[in-house]
This record gives sequence, structure tokens and C-alpha cells, in this order.
Amino acid sequence: MKASIRRNYCSPRQIKVEEVERPIPKDNEVLIKVYTTTVNRTDCANLTAKPFIMRFVLGLFKPRKVIIGTDFAGEVVAIGANVKSIHIGDMVFGFNDTGAESQAEYMTVASQNVFPIPKNINYKQAAASLEGAHYAYSFIHKVKIESGQHILINGATGAIGSALLQFVRQYDVKITATTNTKNVQLIRSLGADKTIDYTKENFTDKDDTYDFVFDTVGKSTFGKCKPVLNKEGVYISSELGPYSQNVFYPLLTYITNKKVIFPVPFDSKKTIPYISNLLETGKFKPVIDREYQLDDIAKAYEYVSKGEKTGNVLINIAKNHLA
Repeated sequence: MKASIRRNYCSPRQIKVEEVERPIPKDNEVLIKVYTTTVNRTDCANLTAKPFIMRFVLGLFKPRKVIIGTDFAGEVVAIGANVKSIHIGDMVFGFNDTGAESQAEYMTVASQNVFPIPKNINYKQAAASLEGAHYAYSFIHKVKIESGQHILINGATGAIGSALLQFVRQYDVKITATTNTKNVQLIRSLGADKTIDYTKENFTDKDDTYDFVFDTVGKSTFGKCKPVLNKEGVYISSELGPYSQNVFYPLLTYITNKKVIFPVPFDSKKTIPYISNLLETGKFKPVIDREYQLDDIAKAYEYVSKGEKTGNVLINIAKNHLA
């Protein structure tokens, strides 16, 4: 089978698509024919091991897993002897932030980490519903959102931001979202009450204040956002921040009025059922930017690494059943 390989931490151009042996599922695993996966920010961090802290999870000197990829949508084609709840032919999806080895034609995964794709959702939509939405879940479940509050989403055009915007829209709140010029209408269609074009103005320079600033791209800081936070306001960033201060700020701001919360992700067993429900009810529609074939995966990584994508970038692997 074909698989995307990196044996050392590297740049996108050093990714190789190679022929490797198809994996065999263990007793508690299933074998999945991968139809679609994405290239996302987590993938880019896993590829390069940046920030350096990633090495303590992935492998200090070189990656323990050589096949890359964190999410998948595909079809179960074989099951282990102890697997009872999943059947051959099931449409499934899943996500593992430390690596699922999913940017390949086939992959194995423990049965407890596989979830059924909602009946009205295709493989492309399913794959695009995972990584960003998984992290977006953490933002809204680390705080208590109440009616009438004003929330700012910085970076609403990314995979996390576009999912978070739709998640927050379920609450009776006012939402301001930052976006680039070309995506203003998209972000309004996803539920933003007000948009700020970050190519023309900085939200921290404006007079509006917010109960929450959700920074989904890590391009601001608590220090810069503190003046636009209301009393008891909360700042959350998806990134560690310069010098990794967002990990320590929650301790430092615990007794202050304005606080920092670091959104340690929840387990996918919590996030994916939540995502599935919103997909099924039509309350969440993942945004798809570009699509690539497996042989062009290095180009996909290069594009995502620029930090300019809108929503999700797909890698289509199997040619059937992708509509």
C-alpha cells in the first residue's frame, strides 16, 4: 500500500510517499481503508516536532511512528478477533493528536477509537469535522457561557475557528470574529454578528470589550487582549504562546479578575460524539478549503504550514465513495 513517510522530523518537502506492507489488525483493532484524511496544524507540528515539547510525546530524537496523519474517514475492511461492536463495511472516522498513521491507503486502530460516521455525512465532510472541531470543543467546555455575553473569536477562518464559531452560535450571545477580507461573507454565514478584517485593523485597538477572547490561531497574547476583556473576562489560546506562558498564566491569574485558561483537550471519546450530534442535526458544517491527492501530500503540508488556509485541507486517498 502507499503511505506518507517521514523517518526523521523534517520539512514538508522531505515527506516521501512509499510502498509499505499493509498492516494486520490485532485482536482489539480494526483495519480501515482510508478514503479521506486532512493535513492540519497538528500534523504540521508532528511533522517538524515544533514546538520542541512535541518530542517528549512523539519521540525525543526521531519519531516513533514513521507514517504520518492524525485523522481519518474510511471503511472497515477487517476486524480483530475480540472486536464485537464494529463490523466490516462500517463507515467510520476518528482522530489521534499524537499520530494515527492515517495518511496511507490502510491503517489499523484500536476499536475504542473508532466512531460511526453519521448517516447523512460523507467521507470528506467526516474527515473535515475532526481535528479543528476536537480542539474547538475544549474552548466552550472550559468556561461557562451565559446568555447575553460578548465573545470574540480571533482566527475564525481556520479549522478550529470555523468550528468554534458554529459551536458558540448555539448560545444566546453576541459573536465578533476576525477574518481576512475574502472570508468576511463566509464568517457571517457561519453565525458571526460582527466581523473585523484583521488585514485592515486590530481588534485590540478598538473600543469593544468582551467576556471571552478565544484566540484559535495563537496570534495574540493575554497582555495585548487584557484591555479588551471585561471584568471577570477570560482569555483562551489554542497555542502555548511566546515562551509557553499560556501554560503558566492560569496559575498566575487565578486570583485576579481577568483570567487565562489553557484549553487542555478532552478525550476524543467526549469530543467526537458531540461533533457527530451536531453534524447529524445540521448545526455544524465543516469548511473545506482545498483537496489534494496522496501523491501531492507534500504540497498540502507546504500550504497548511503557511497558516493561510480556510477551514480544512483534504487528502483524498481512495477514489470511490467520496461524493
